[in-house]
Amino acid sequence: MQIGVVGLGRMGANISRRLMRAGHSCVVWDANAATVQALGKEGAQGAGGLADVVKALTDQPRAVWVMLPAGKITEQTIEQLGGMLGAGDIIIDGGNTNWKDDVRRGKALKAKGIRYVDCGTSGGVWGLERGYCLMIGGDKDAVDHLDPIFSALAPGMGSIERTPGREGRDARPEHGYLHAGPVGAGHFVKMIHNGIEYGMMQAFAEGFDILRCRRAENLPADERFELNIGDIAETWRRGSVVSSWLLDLTASALGPDEDLEKFSGFVDDSGEGRWTVDAAVEEAVPANVLAAALFTRFRSRQDHTFGEKILSAMRFGFGGHVEGALEKK
Repeated sequence: MQIGVVGLGRMGANISRRLMRAGHSCVVWDANAATVQALGKEGAQGAGGLADVVKALTDQPRAVWVMLPAGKITEQTIEQLGGMLGAGDIIIDGGNTNWKDDVRRGKALKAKGIRYVDCGTSGGVWGLERGYCLMIGGDKDAVDHLDPIFSALAPGMGSIERTPGREGRDARPEHGYLHAGPVGAGHFVKMIHNGIEYGMMQAFAEGFDILRCRRAENLPADERFELNIGDIAETWRRGSVVSSWLLDLTASALGPDEDLEKFSGFVDDSGEGRWTVDAAVEEAVPANVLAAALFTRFRSRQDHTFGEKILSAMRFGFGGHVEGALEKK
C-alpha cells in the first residue's frame, strides 16, 4: 500500500521504516532535507514539499500520515493538505493532538469529502523494533481501508498470553491496535493513556525517592539504610507485581549512574496530562492521582528531587525527551 508521511522526527522516520519493512511504499517529506535524503537511501520516495507528496501518490484513495508536534504546525499542514487532496482521500494525524481539534478538523474536511482519521500512537523511539500501540478514531470505511498500515505498525500478538473470554470479539486489540470510535476518539483514548502514564511514573519516582532518602542523617542511626537503588529496580523487574516497561527503563538508567547525575529533575509535560485533567473536570470524575502527578511536574521546574530525576530518566528512556524544553523557552 502507498502512503505519504509528513514529519520525519523521532517517530515519523521510524514509522516510515517499519512500513517499508512490511512492504509498503512511503512518499516522505520533512522540513529537514537531510532526513528526507536519508530515508530515500533506505527505499522511501523523497518529496520536496506537501504538493510533491500529494502529486507522487498514485494509489486511490490517497492517504497522508501527518506526524508533527501538536499545535500550529500540525494545524497548518492539515489545512494545506485539505486544499490539495480530493473527495475520498484520507488524512491521518498520528501526533498528540487535542481530541477536540480532531472533531473540529474532521467536520471541516468532511465538508470537502476528505476523510480524517486521528491515531494516538504510543511506542516512542522504540517503535521501530517493538511496534506501535495505536488508538484510532474515524469513520469505519476509512479505518478499514487503512488496516494494512495499522497492522504493519502495530506490535502484533507477540508472546503475551491471550486474555480469556475474548473469543469472537474484534481481534485487532490483541494485536495492539484499536478502532476506538468516531473522529476524536483515538486521541481521546491516547490522552487518557498518557494521563495514566503520568500517574504510574510519579508513583515510581516517589517510591524510589523514599528508598534513597532512607540514608538521611536526620534519621536515627540504627534506622538508616544505604540502599542500592539500582539493585532494587533490577530485582523488581523480575516476578514483581510492579514490573513494567517503565521499571525496565528506570533500571537501565540507574545501572550505570545510580545518582542520575546527567538529569536535573526538570520534568516537562507535553499537554496530554493537562487535557486529561480538563476532561476529568468536564465529566466530574475524581482524578486525584493524575492531577497530582501533573502538578508535581509543574513544581519540578522550581526545584528538583531525586524522584524527579527518576521521572526525567524514564521520559528520556521511552521517548528520547531531553530535559528543559520549557525551561529554554
